[in-house]
Amino acid sequence: MIDEFLAGDLTEVEAAVRAAAAAEIMPRFRQLAAHEIVEKSGPHDLVTTADRLAEEHLTASLTELLPGSVVVGEEAVHADPRVYDALGGDAPVWIVDPVDGTRQFVRGEPGFCTLVALAHRGELLASWTYAAALDEMAIAVRGRGATLDGEPIRSGSPDPGSVLHVAMSHPDYTTDAQKRALLGLRTEGIEARPCGSAGLEYLYVALGEQDAVAFNWEYAWDHAAGLLLVAEAGGAQATLSGAPFRITGGNTLPFTAARDGATVERVLRALRGGA
Repeated sequence: MIDEFLAGDLTEVEAAVRAAAAAEIMPRFRQLAAHEIVEKSGPHDLVTTADRLAEEHLTASLTELLPGSVVVGEEAVHADPRVYDALGGDAPVWIVDPVDGTRQFVRGEPGFCTLVALAHRGELLASWTYAAALDEMAIAVRGRGATLDGEPIRSGSPDPGSVLHVAMSHPDYTTDAQKRALLGLRTEGIEARPCGSAGLEYLYVALGEQDAVAFNWEYAWDHAAGLLLVAEAGGAQATLSGAPFRITGGNTLPFTAARDGATVERVLRALRGGA
């Protein structure tokens, strides 16, 4: 079933992503009322009406495109954490973050995106990263490469010995051990900054505009689409232990994704130096 689907017309998935953004997200961009913004775990963890309705829209459209599939979405998991268990099940899974970069969306900034990935038994198969306010669509299909607005993209490699530009989790929102590891990036040869939308940070790595990301949380909806995008653009990734990141969880954090394997090793050395 899943092989036949991937061999078919995937433009229907792109159309579904665009339709959800057009119907539920963009009409509320810079138009949110106060009652449409709610804190979840704290002031840096926001959800809006756009998040909830876009996820509902995508849940309906994506499962219709692939009968027998299920959705693991950020808002559905917030309501019922058991939904996350589907990542380890036998059914194909759509991994959805309806508005990645909600803080930017709430502030009326264009740096947000919709993330959709298709996985089966823990393996990433395809992904869509749509920056609706910028009208940019990045797509990756396992073994077929990555594109931005239909044009192939490659991450390339940093110049040997050049300063690495890395987007990282904010150290304030982590455990003490992970904070120490992340602070290892504050070292000679690396310029680190707090990340914005995770999905867009991955896109910058895939485009070769940024050298790496380093994150200390593992929610699949934030990372699945971007990890496949970077991999299909020629990049690499690994957790602090050196093992590959698993979307099903249980990773040794922090982890990094970068333009190439050598850059992954440079970032891991810095993280281990901080730890």
